[in-house]
Amino acid sequence: MFPSFQISPLSTTLDADLQLKIDTKTKPPGSLGALEQLAFQLGRIQGSLVPNVDSAKMLVFAADHGVVDQGISLFPQEVTPQMVMNFLMGGAAVSVFCQQHQVPLGVVDVGVKGDIAEHVLLSSRKVAHGSQDFSQMAAMTREQVAQAMHAGIEEVDQAIAEGCNLLMFGEMGIGNTCVSSCMMSALLGESGQVTAGRGTGLDDAGVSHKATVIQASLKRAQAETGKSIQQWDAETLAMQVGGFEILAMAGAMLQSASRNTAFVVDGFICSVALLFAHKVNPFVKDYAVFAHQSNEQAHKKLLAYLQAEPILSLDLRLGEGSGAILAYPLIKSACVFMANMASFESAGVSNQ
Repeated sequence: MFPSFQISPLSTTLDADLQLKIDTKTKPPGSLGALEQLAFQLGRIQGSLVPNVDSAKMLVFAADHGVVDQGISLFPQEVTPQMVMNFLMGGAAVSVFCQQHQVPLGVVDVGVKGDIAEHVLLSSRKVAHGSQDFSQMAAMTREQVAQAMHAGIEEVDQAIAEGCNLLMFGEMGIGNTCVSSCMMSALLGESGQVTAGRGTGLDDAGVSHKATVIQASLKRAQAETGKSIQQWDAETLAMQVGGFEILAMAGAMLQSASRNTAFVVDGFICSVALLFAHKVNPFVKDYAVFAHQSNEQAHKKLLAYLQAEPILSLDLRLGEGSGAILAYPLIKSACVFMANMASFESAGVSNQ
């Protein structure tokens, strides 16, 4: 059964007090720029004048995709389990950045094509050994949609039970930029030519082929469902063109919001997961912190649609939560200035 989520709009009760506290720190009003907006958002989410994100956790969801059979990726699917092992052994970018910032890392196998040996950092929630090739048939069943989303829900519940107060999400799955582009096309009514990007390094011909596959897949799905894309509900969209790790991230985001916990959105693929979550419940976006703008051509358009201002713009295109963990020190700084920076009154500094 497709999960439901009770998400409250953010309370405005503390707005005046939060703004006053920000404005009376020893600085000109607005001079800390985006950090002030971030502190305000985190204060709202946590219902506190002293928001805290010291107990963060990174969750990387991994799965494979049948559409890779259409030649939309430079890399074979064998890379997905290999990279999962790299995460677990501490050799990936997200691994070393999490170590640097002392943030626990968890890796969730939602649908990797292959079996991965048990590891203390690995959570096995495998729905299937990869989704189906959605250019030929529906990507997954109704039951698999629910199972993938519940994987994210359960990981969030476990993290919060352990005391986590900020969640960061990443992903791994060969071909998942194509899946994300197709989901974005379905969600926003954009053509594959607009949403398809270079991913891990496709040339112009490769991007054009990816766009063609996306268009053909959407045409197939509309014929199969007997409905236009605009008539699809979230469950139908997920069944037809979804990816297990993307749906798990969406479930995790929705559950984070329902538990009044802020979460950090990484790059393009994570942003598409949020776009899907937004279709399920639009209040989810209020709890999202956007880490960065990637160099995928569609990511800028997607961020504009979501009216999102990312913290960083570093021309990243790695995925795996790397942008989210790189943004984490700045998110912490937003909390640190609220907690520790002197006010004009406490410092005896005139603000006239």
